[in-house]
Amino acid sequence: MNISVAIPDSCLQDESTKLDKSRKISIIARACAIFGVQTIFIYDEGQGNTSDRFLLATILRYLETPQYLRKTIFPKMDDLRYAGVMHPLQTPHHSLSSNPKNLKPGDIREGAIVFYKGKKFLDIGIHQMLPYFGKEWDKKRVTIQIKTVDPITFKEISENEIKQYWGYKVKERPSLLNILEEWKGQIILTSRKGKEITNKQLQEYGHTDKPLLVVFGAPDRGLYDILGKKINQVPNAKVFNFFPNQATDTVRMEESLLGILSVLNMAHAG
Repeated sequence: MNISVAIPDSCLQDESTKLDKSRKISIIARACAIFGVQTIFIYDEGQGNTSDRFLLATILRYLETPQYLRKTIFPKMDDLRYAGVMHPLQTPHHSLSSNPKNLKPGDIREGAIVFYKGKKFLDIGIHQMLPYFGKEWDKKRVTIQIKTVDPITFKEISENEIKQYWGYKVKERPSLLNILEEWKGQIILTSRKGKEITNKQLQEYGHTDKPLLVVFGAPDRGLYDILGKKINQVPNAKVFNFFPNQATDTVRMEESLLGILSVLNMAHAG
């Protein structure tokens, strides 16, 4: 299932401390990783959430990055102060041995470009820098496949060549409309004001080959408020309520994310 999500930069505003915000982002990252989300779009909701948007994007990218590359790619910064309390994603490109003797031809790994004495090397987390002759530059990530192990040689590959889930991308956009206009596929707009999704509709979404974008509103402004009358003019989009019998006044975004992705996952598996 090719699924992506769109979340507002204001989704952290109901948390008062950076620690609580960091924990919430960790839950969002875990939910997206569990259900194989391809891209997390962060849209500017228009309420001046610049610092929260930077925190959200930074931590999401940090958590998706394999542990052995984090010191290379991310400088020390206050926004990563609570990295130690956040749960690891444990996706396939994270849980890899650092022992080069465990490498096998065909293994796929993430690497980062490192400059040393005017030359480029590749760090793939094996305590051994590999000469790099590609086009990428310092601190850039690349995906490689091992060709031989003695000596170690490799080739760069694209994510289209990887069959298993290989983490999510994080993309920031100036508005929700910007995302909806560029999206090529089906769209689910989530709202308490939407219709209850039927089993037939779930099966259709679960077994389509088209990319699916699931859009979430803000803590204090739903999608009807954010999009206004344009909500009924979005191509290939439908508005659904996934919590028709909710017994609470509100459903928090991280709860909604887990619930909706779980339902869609079951439909895909069924």
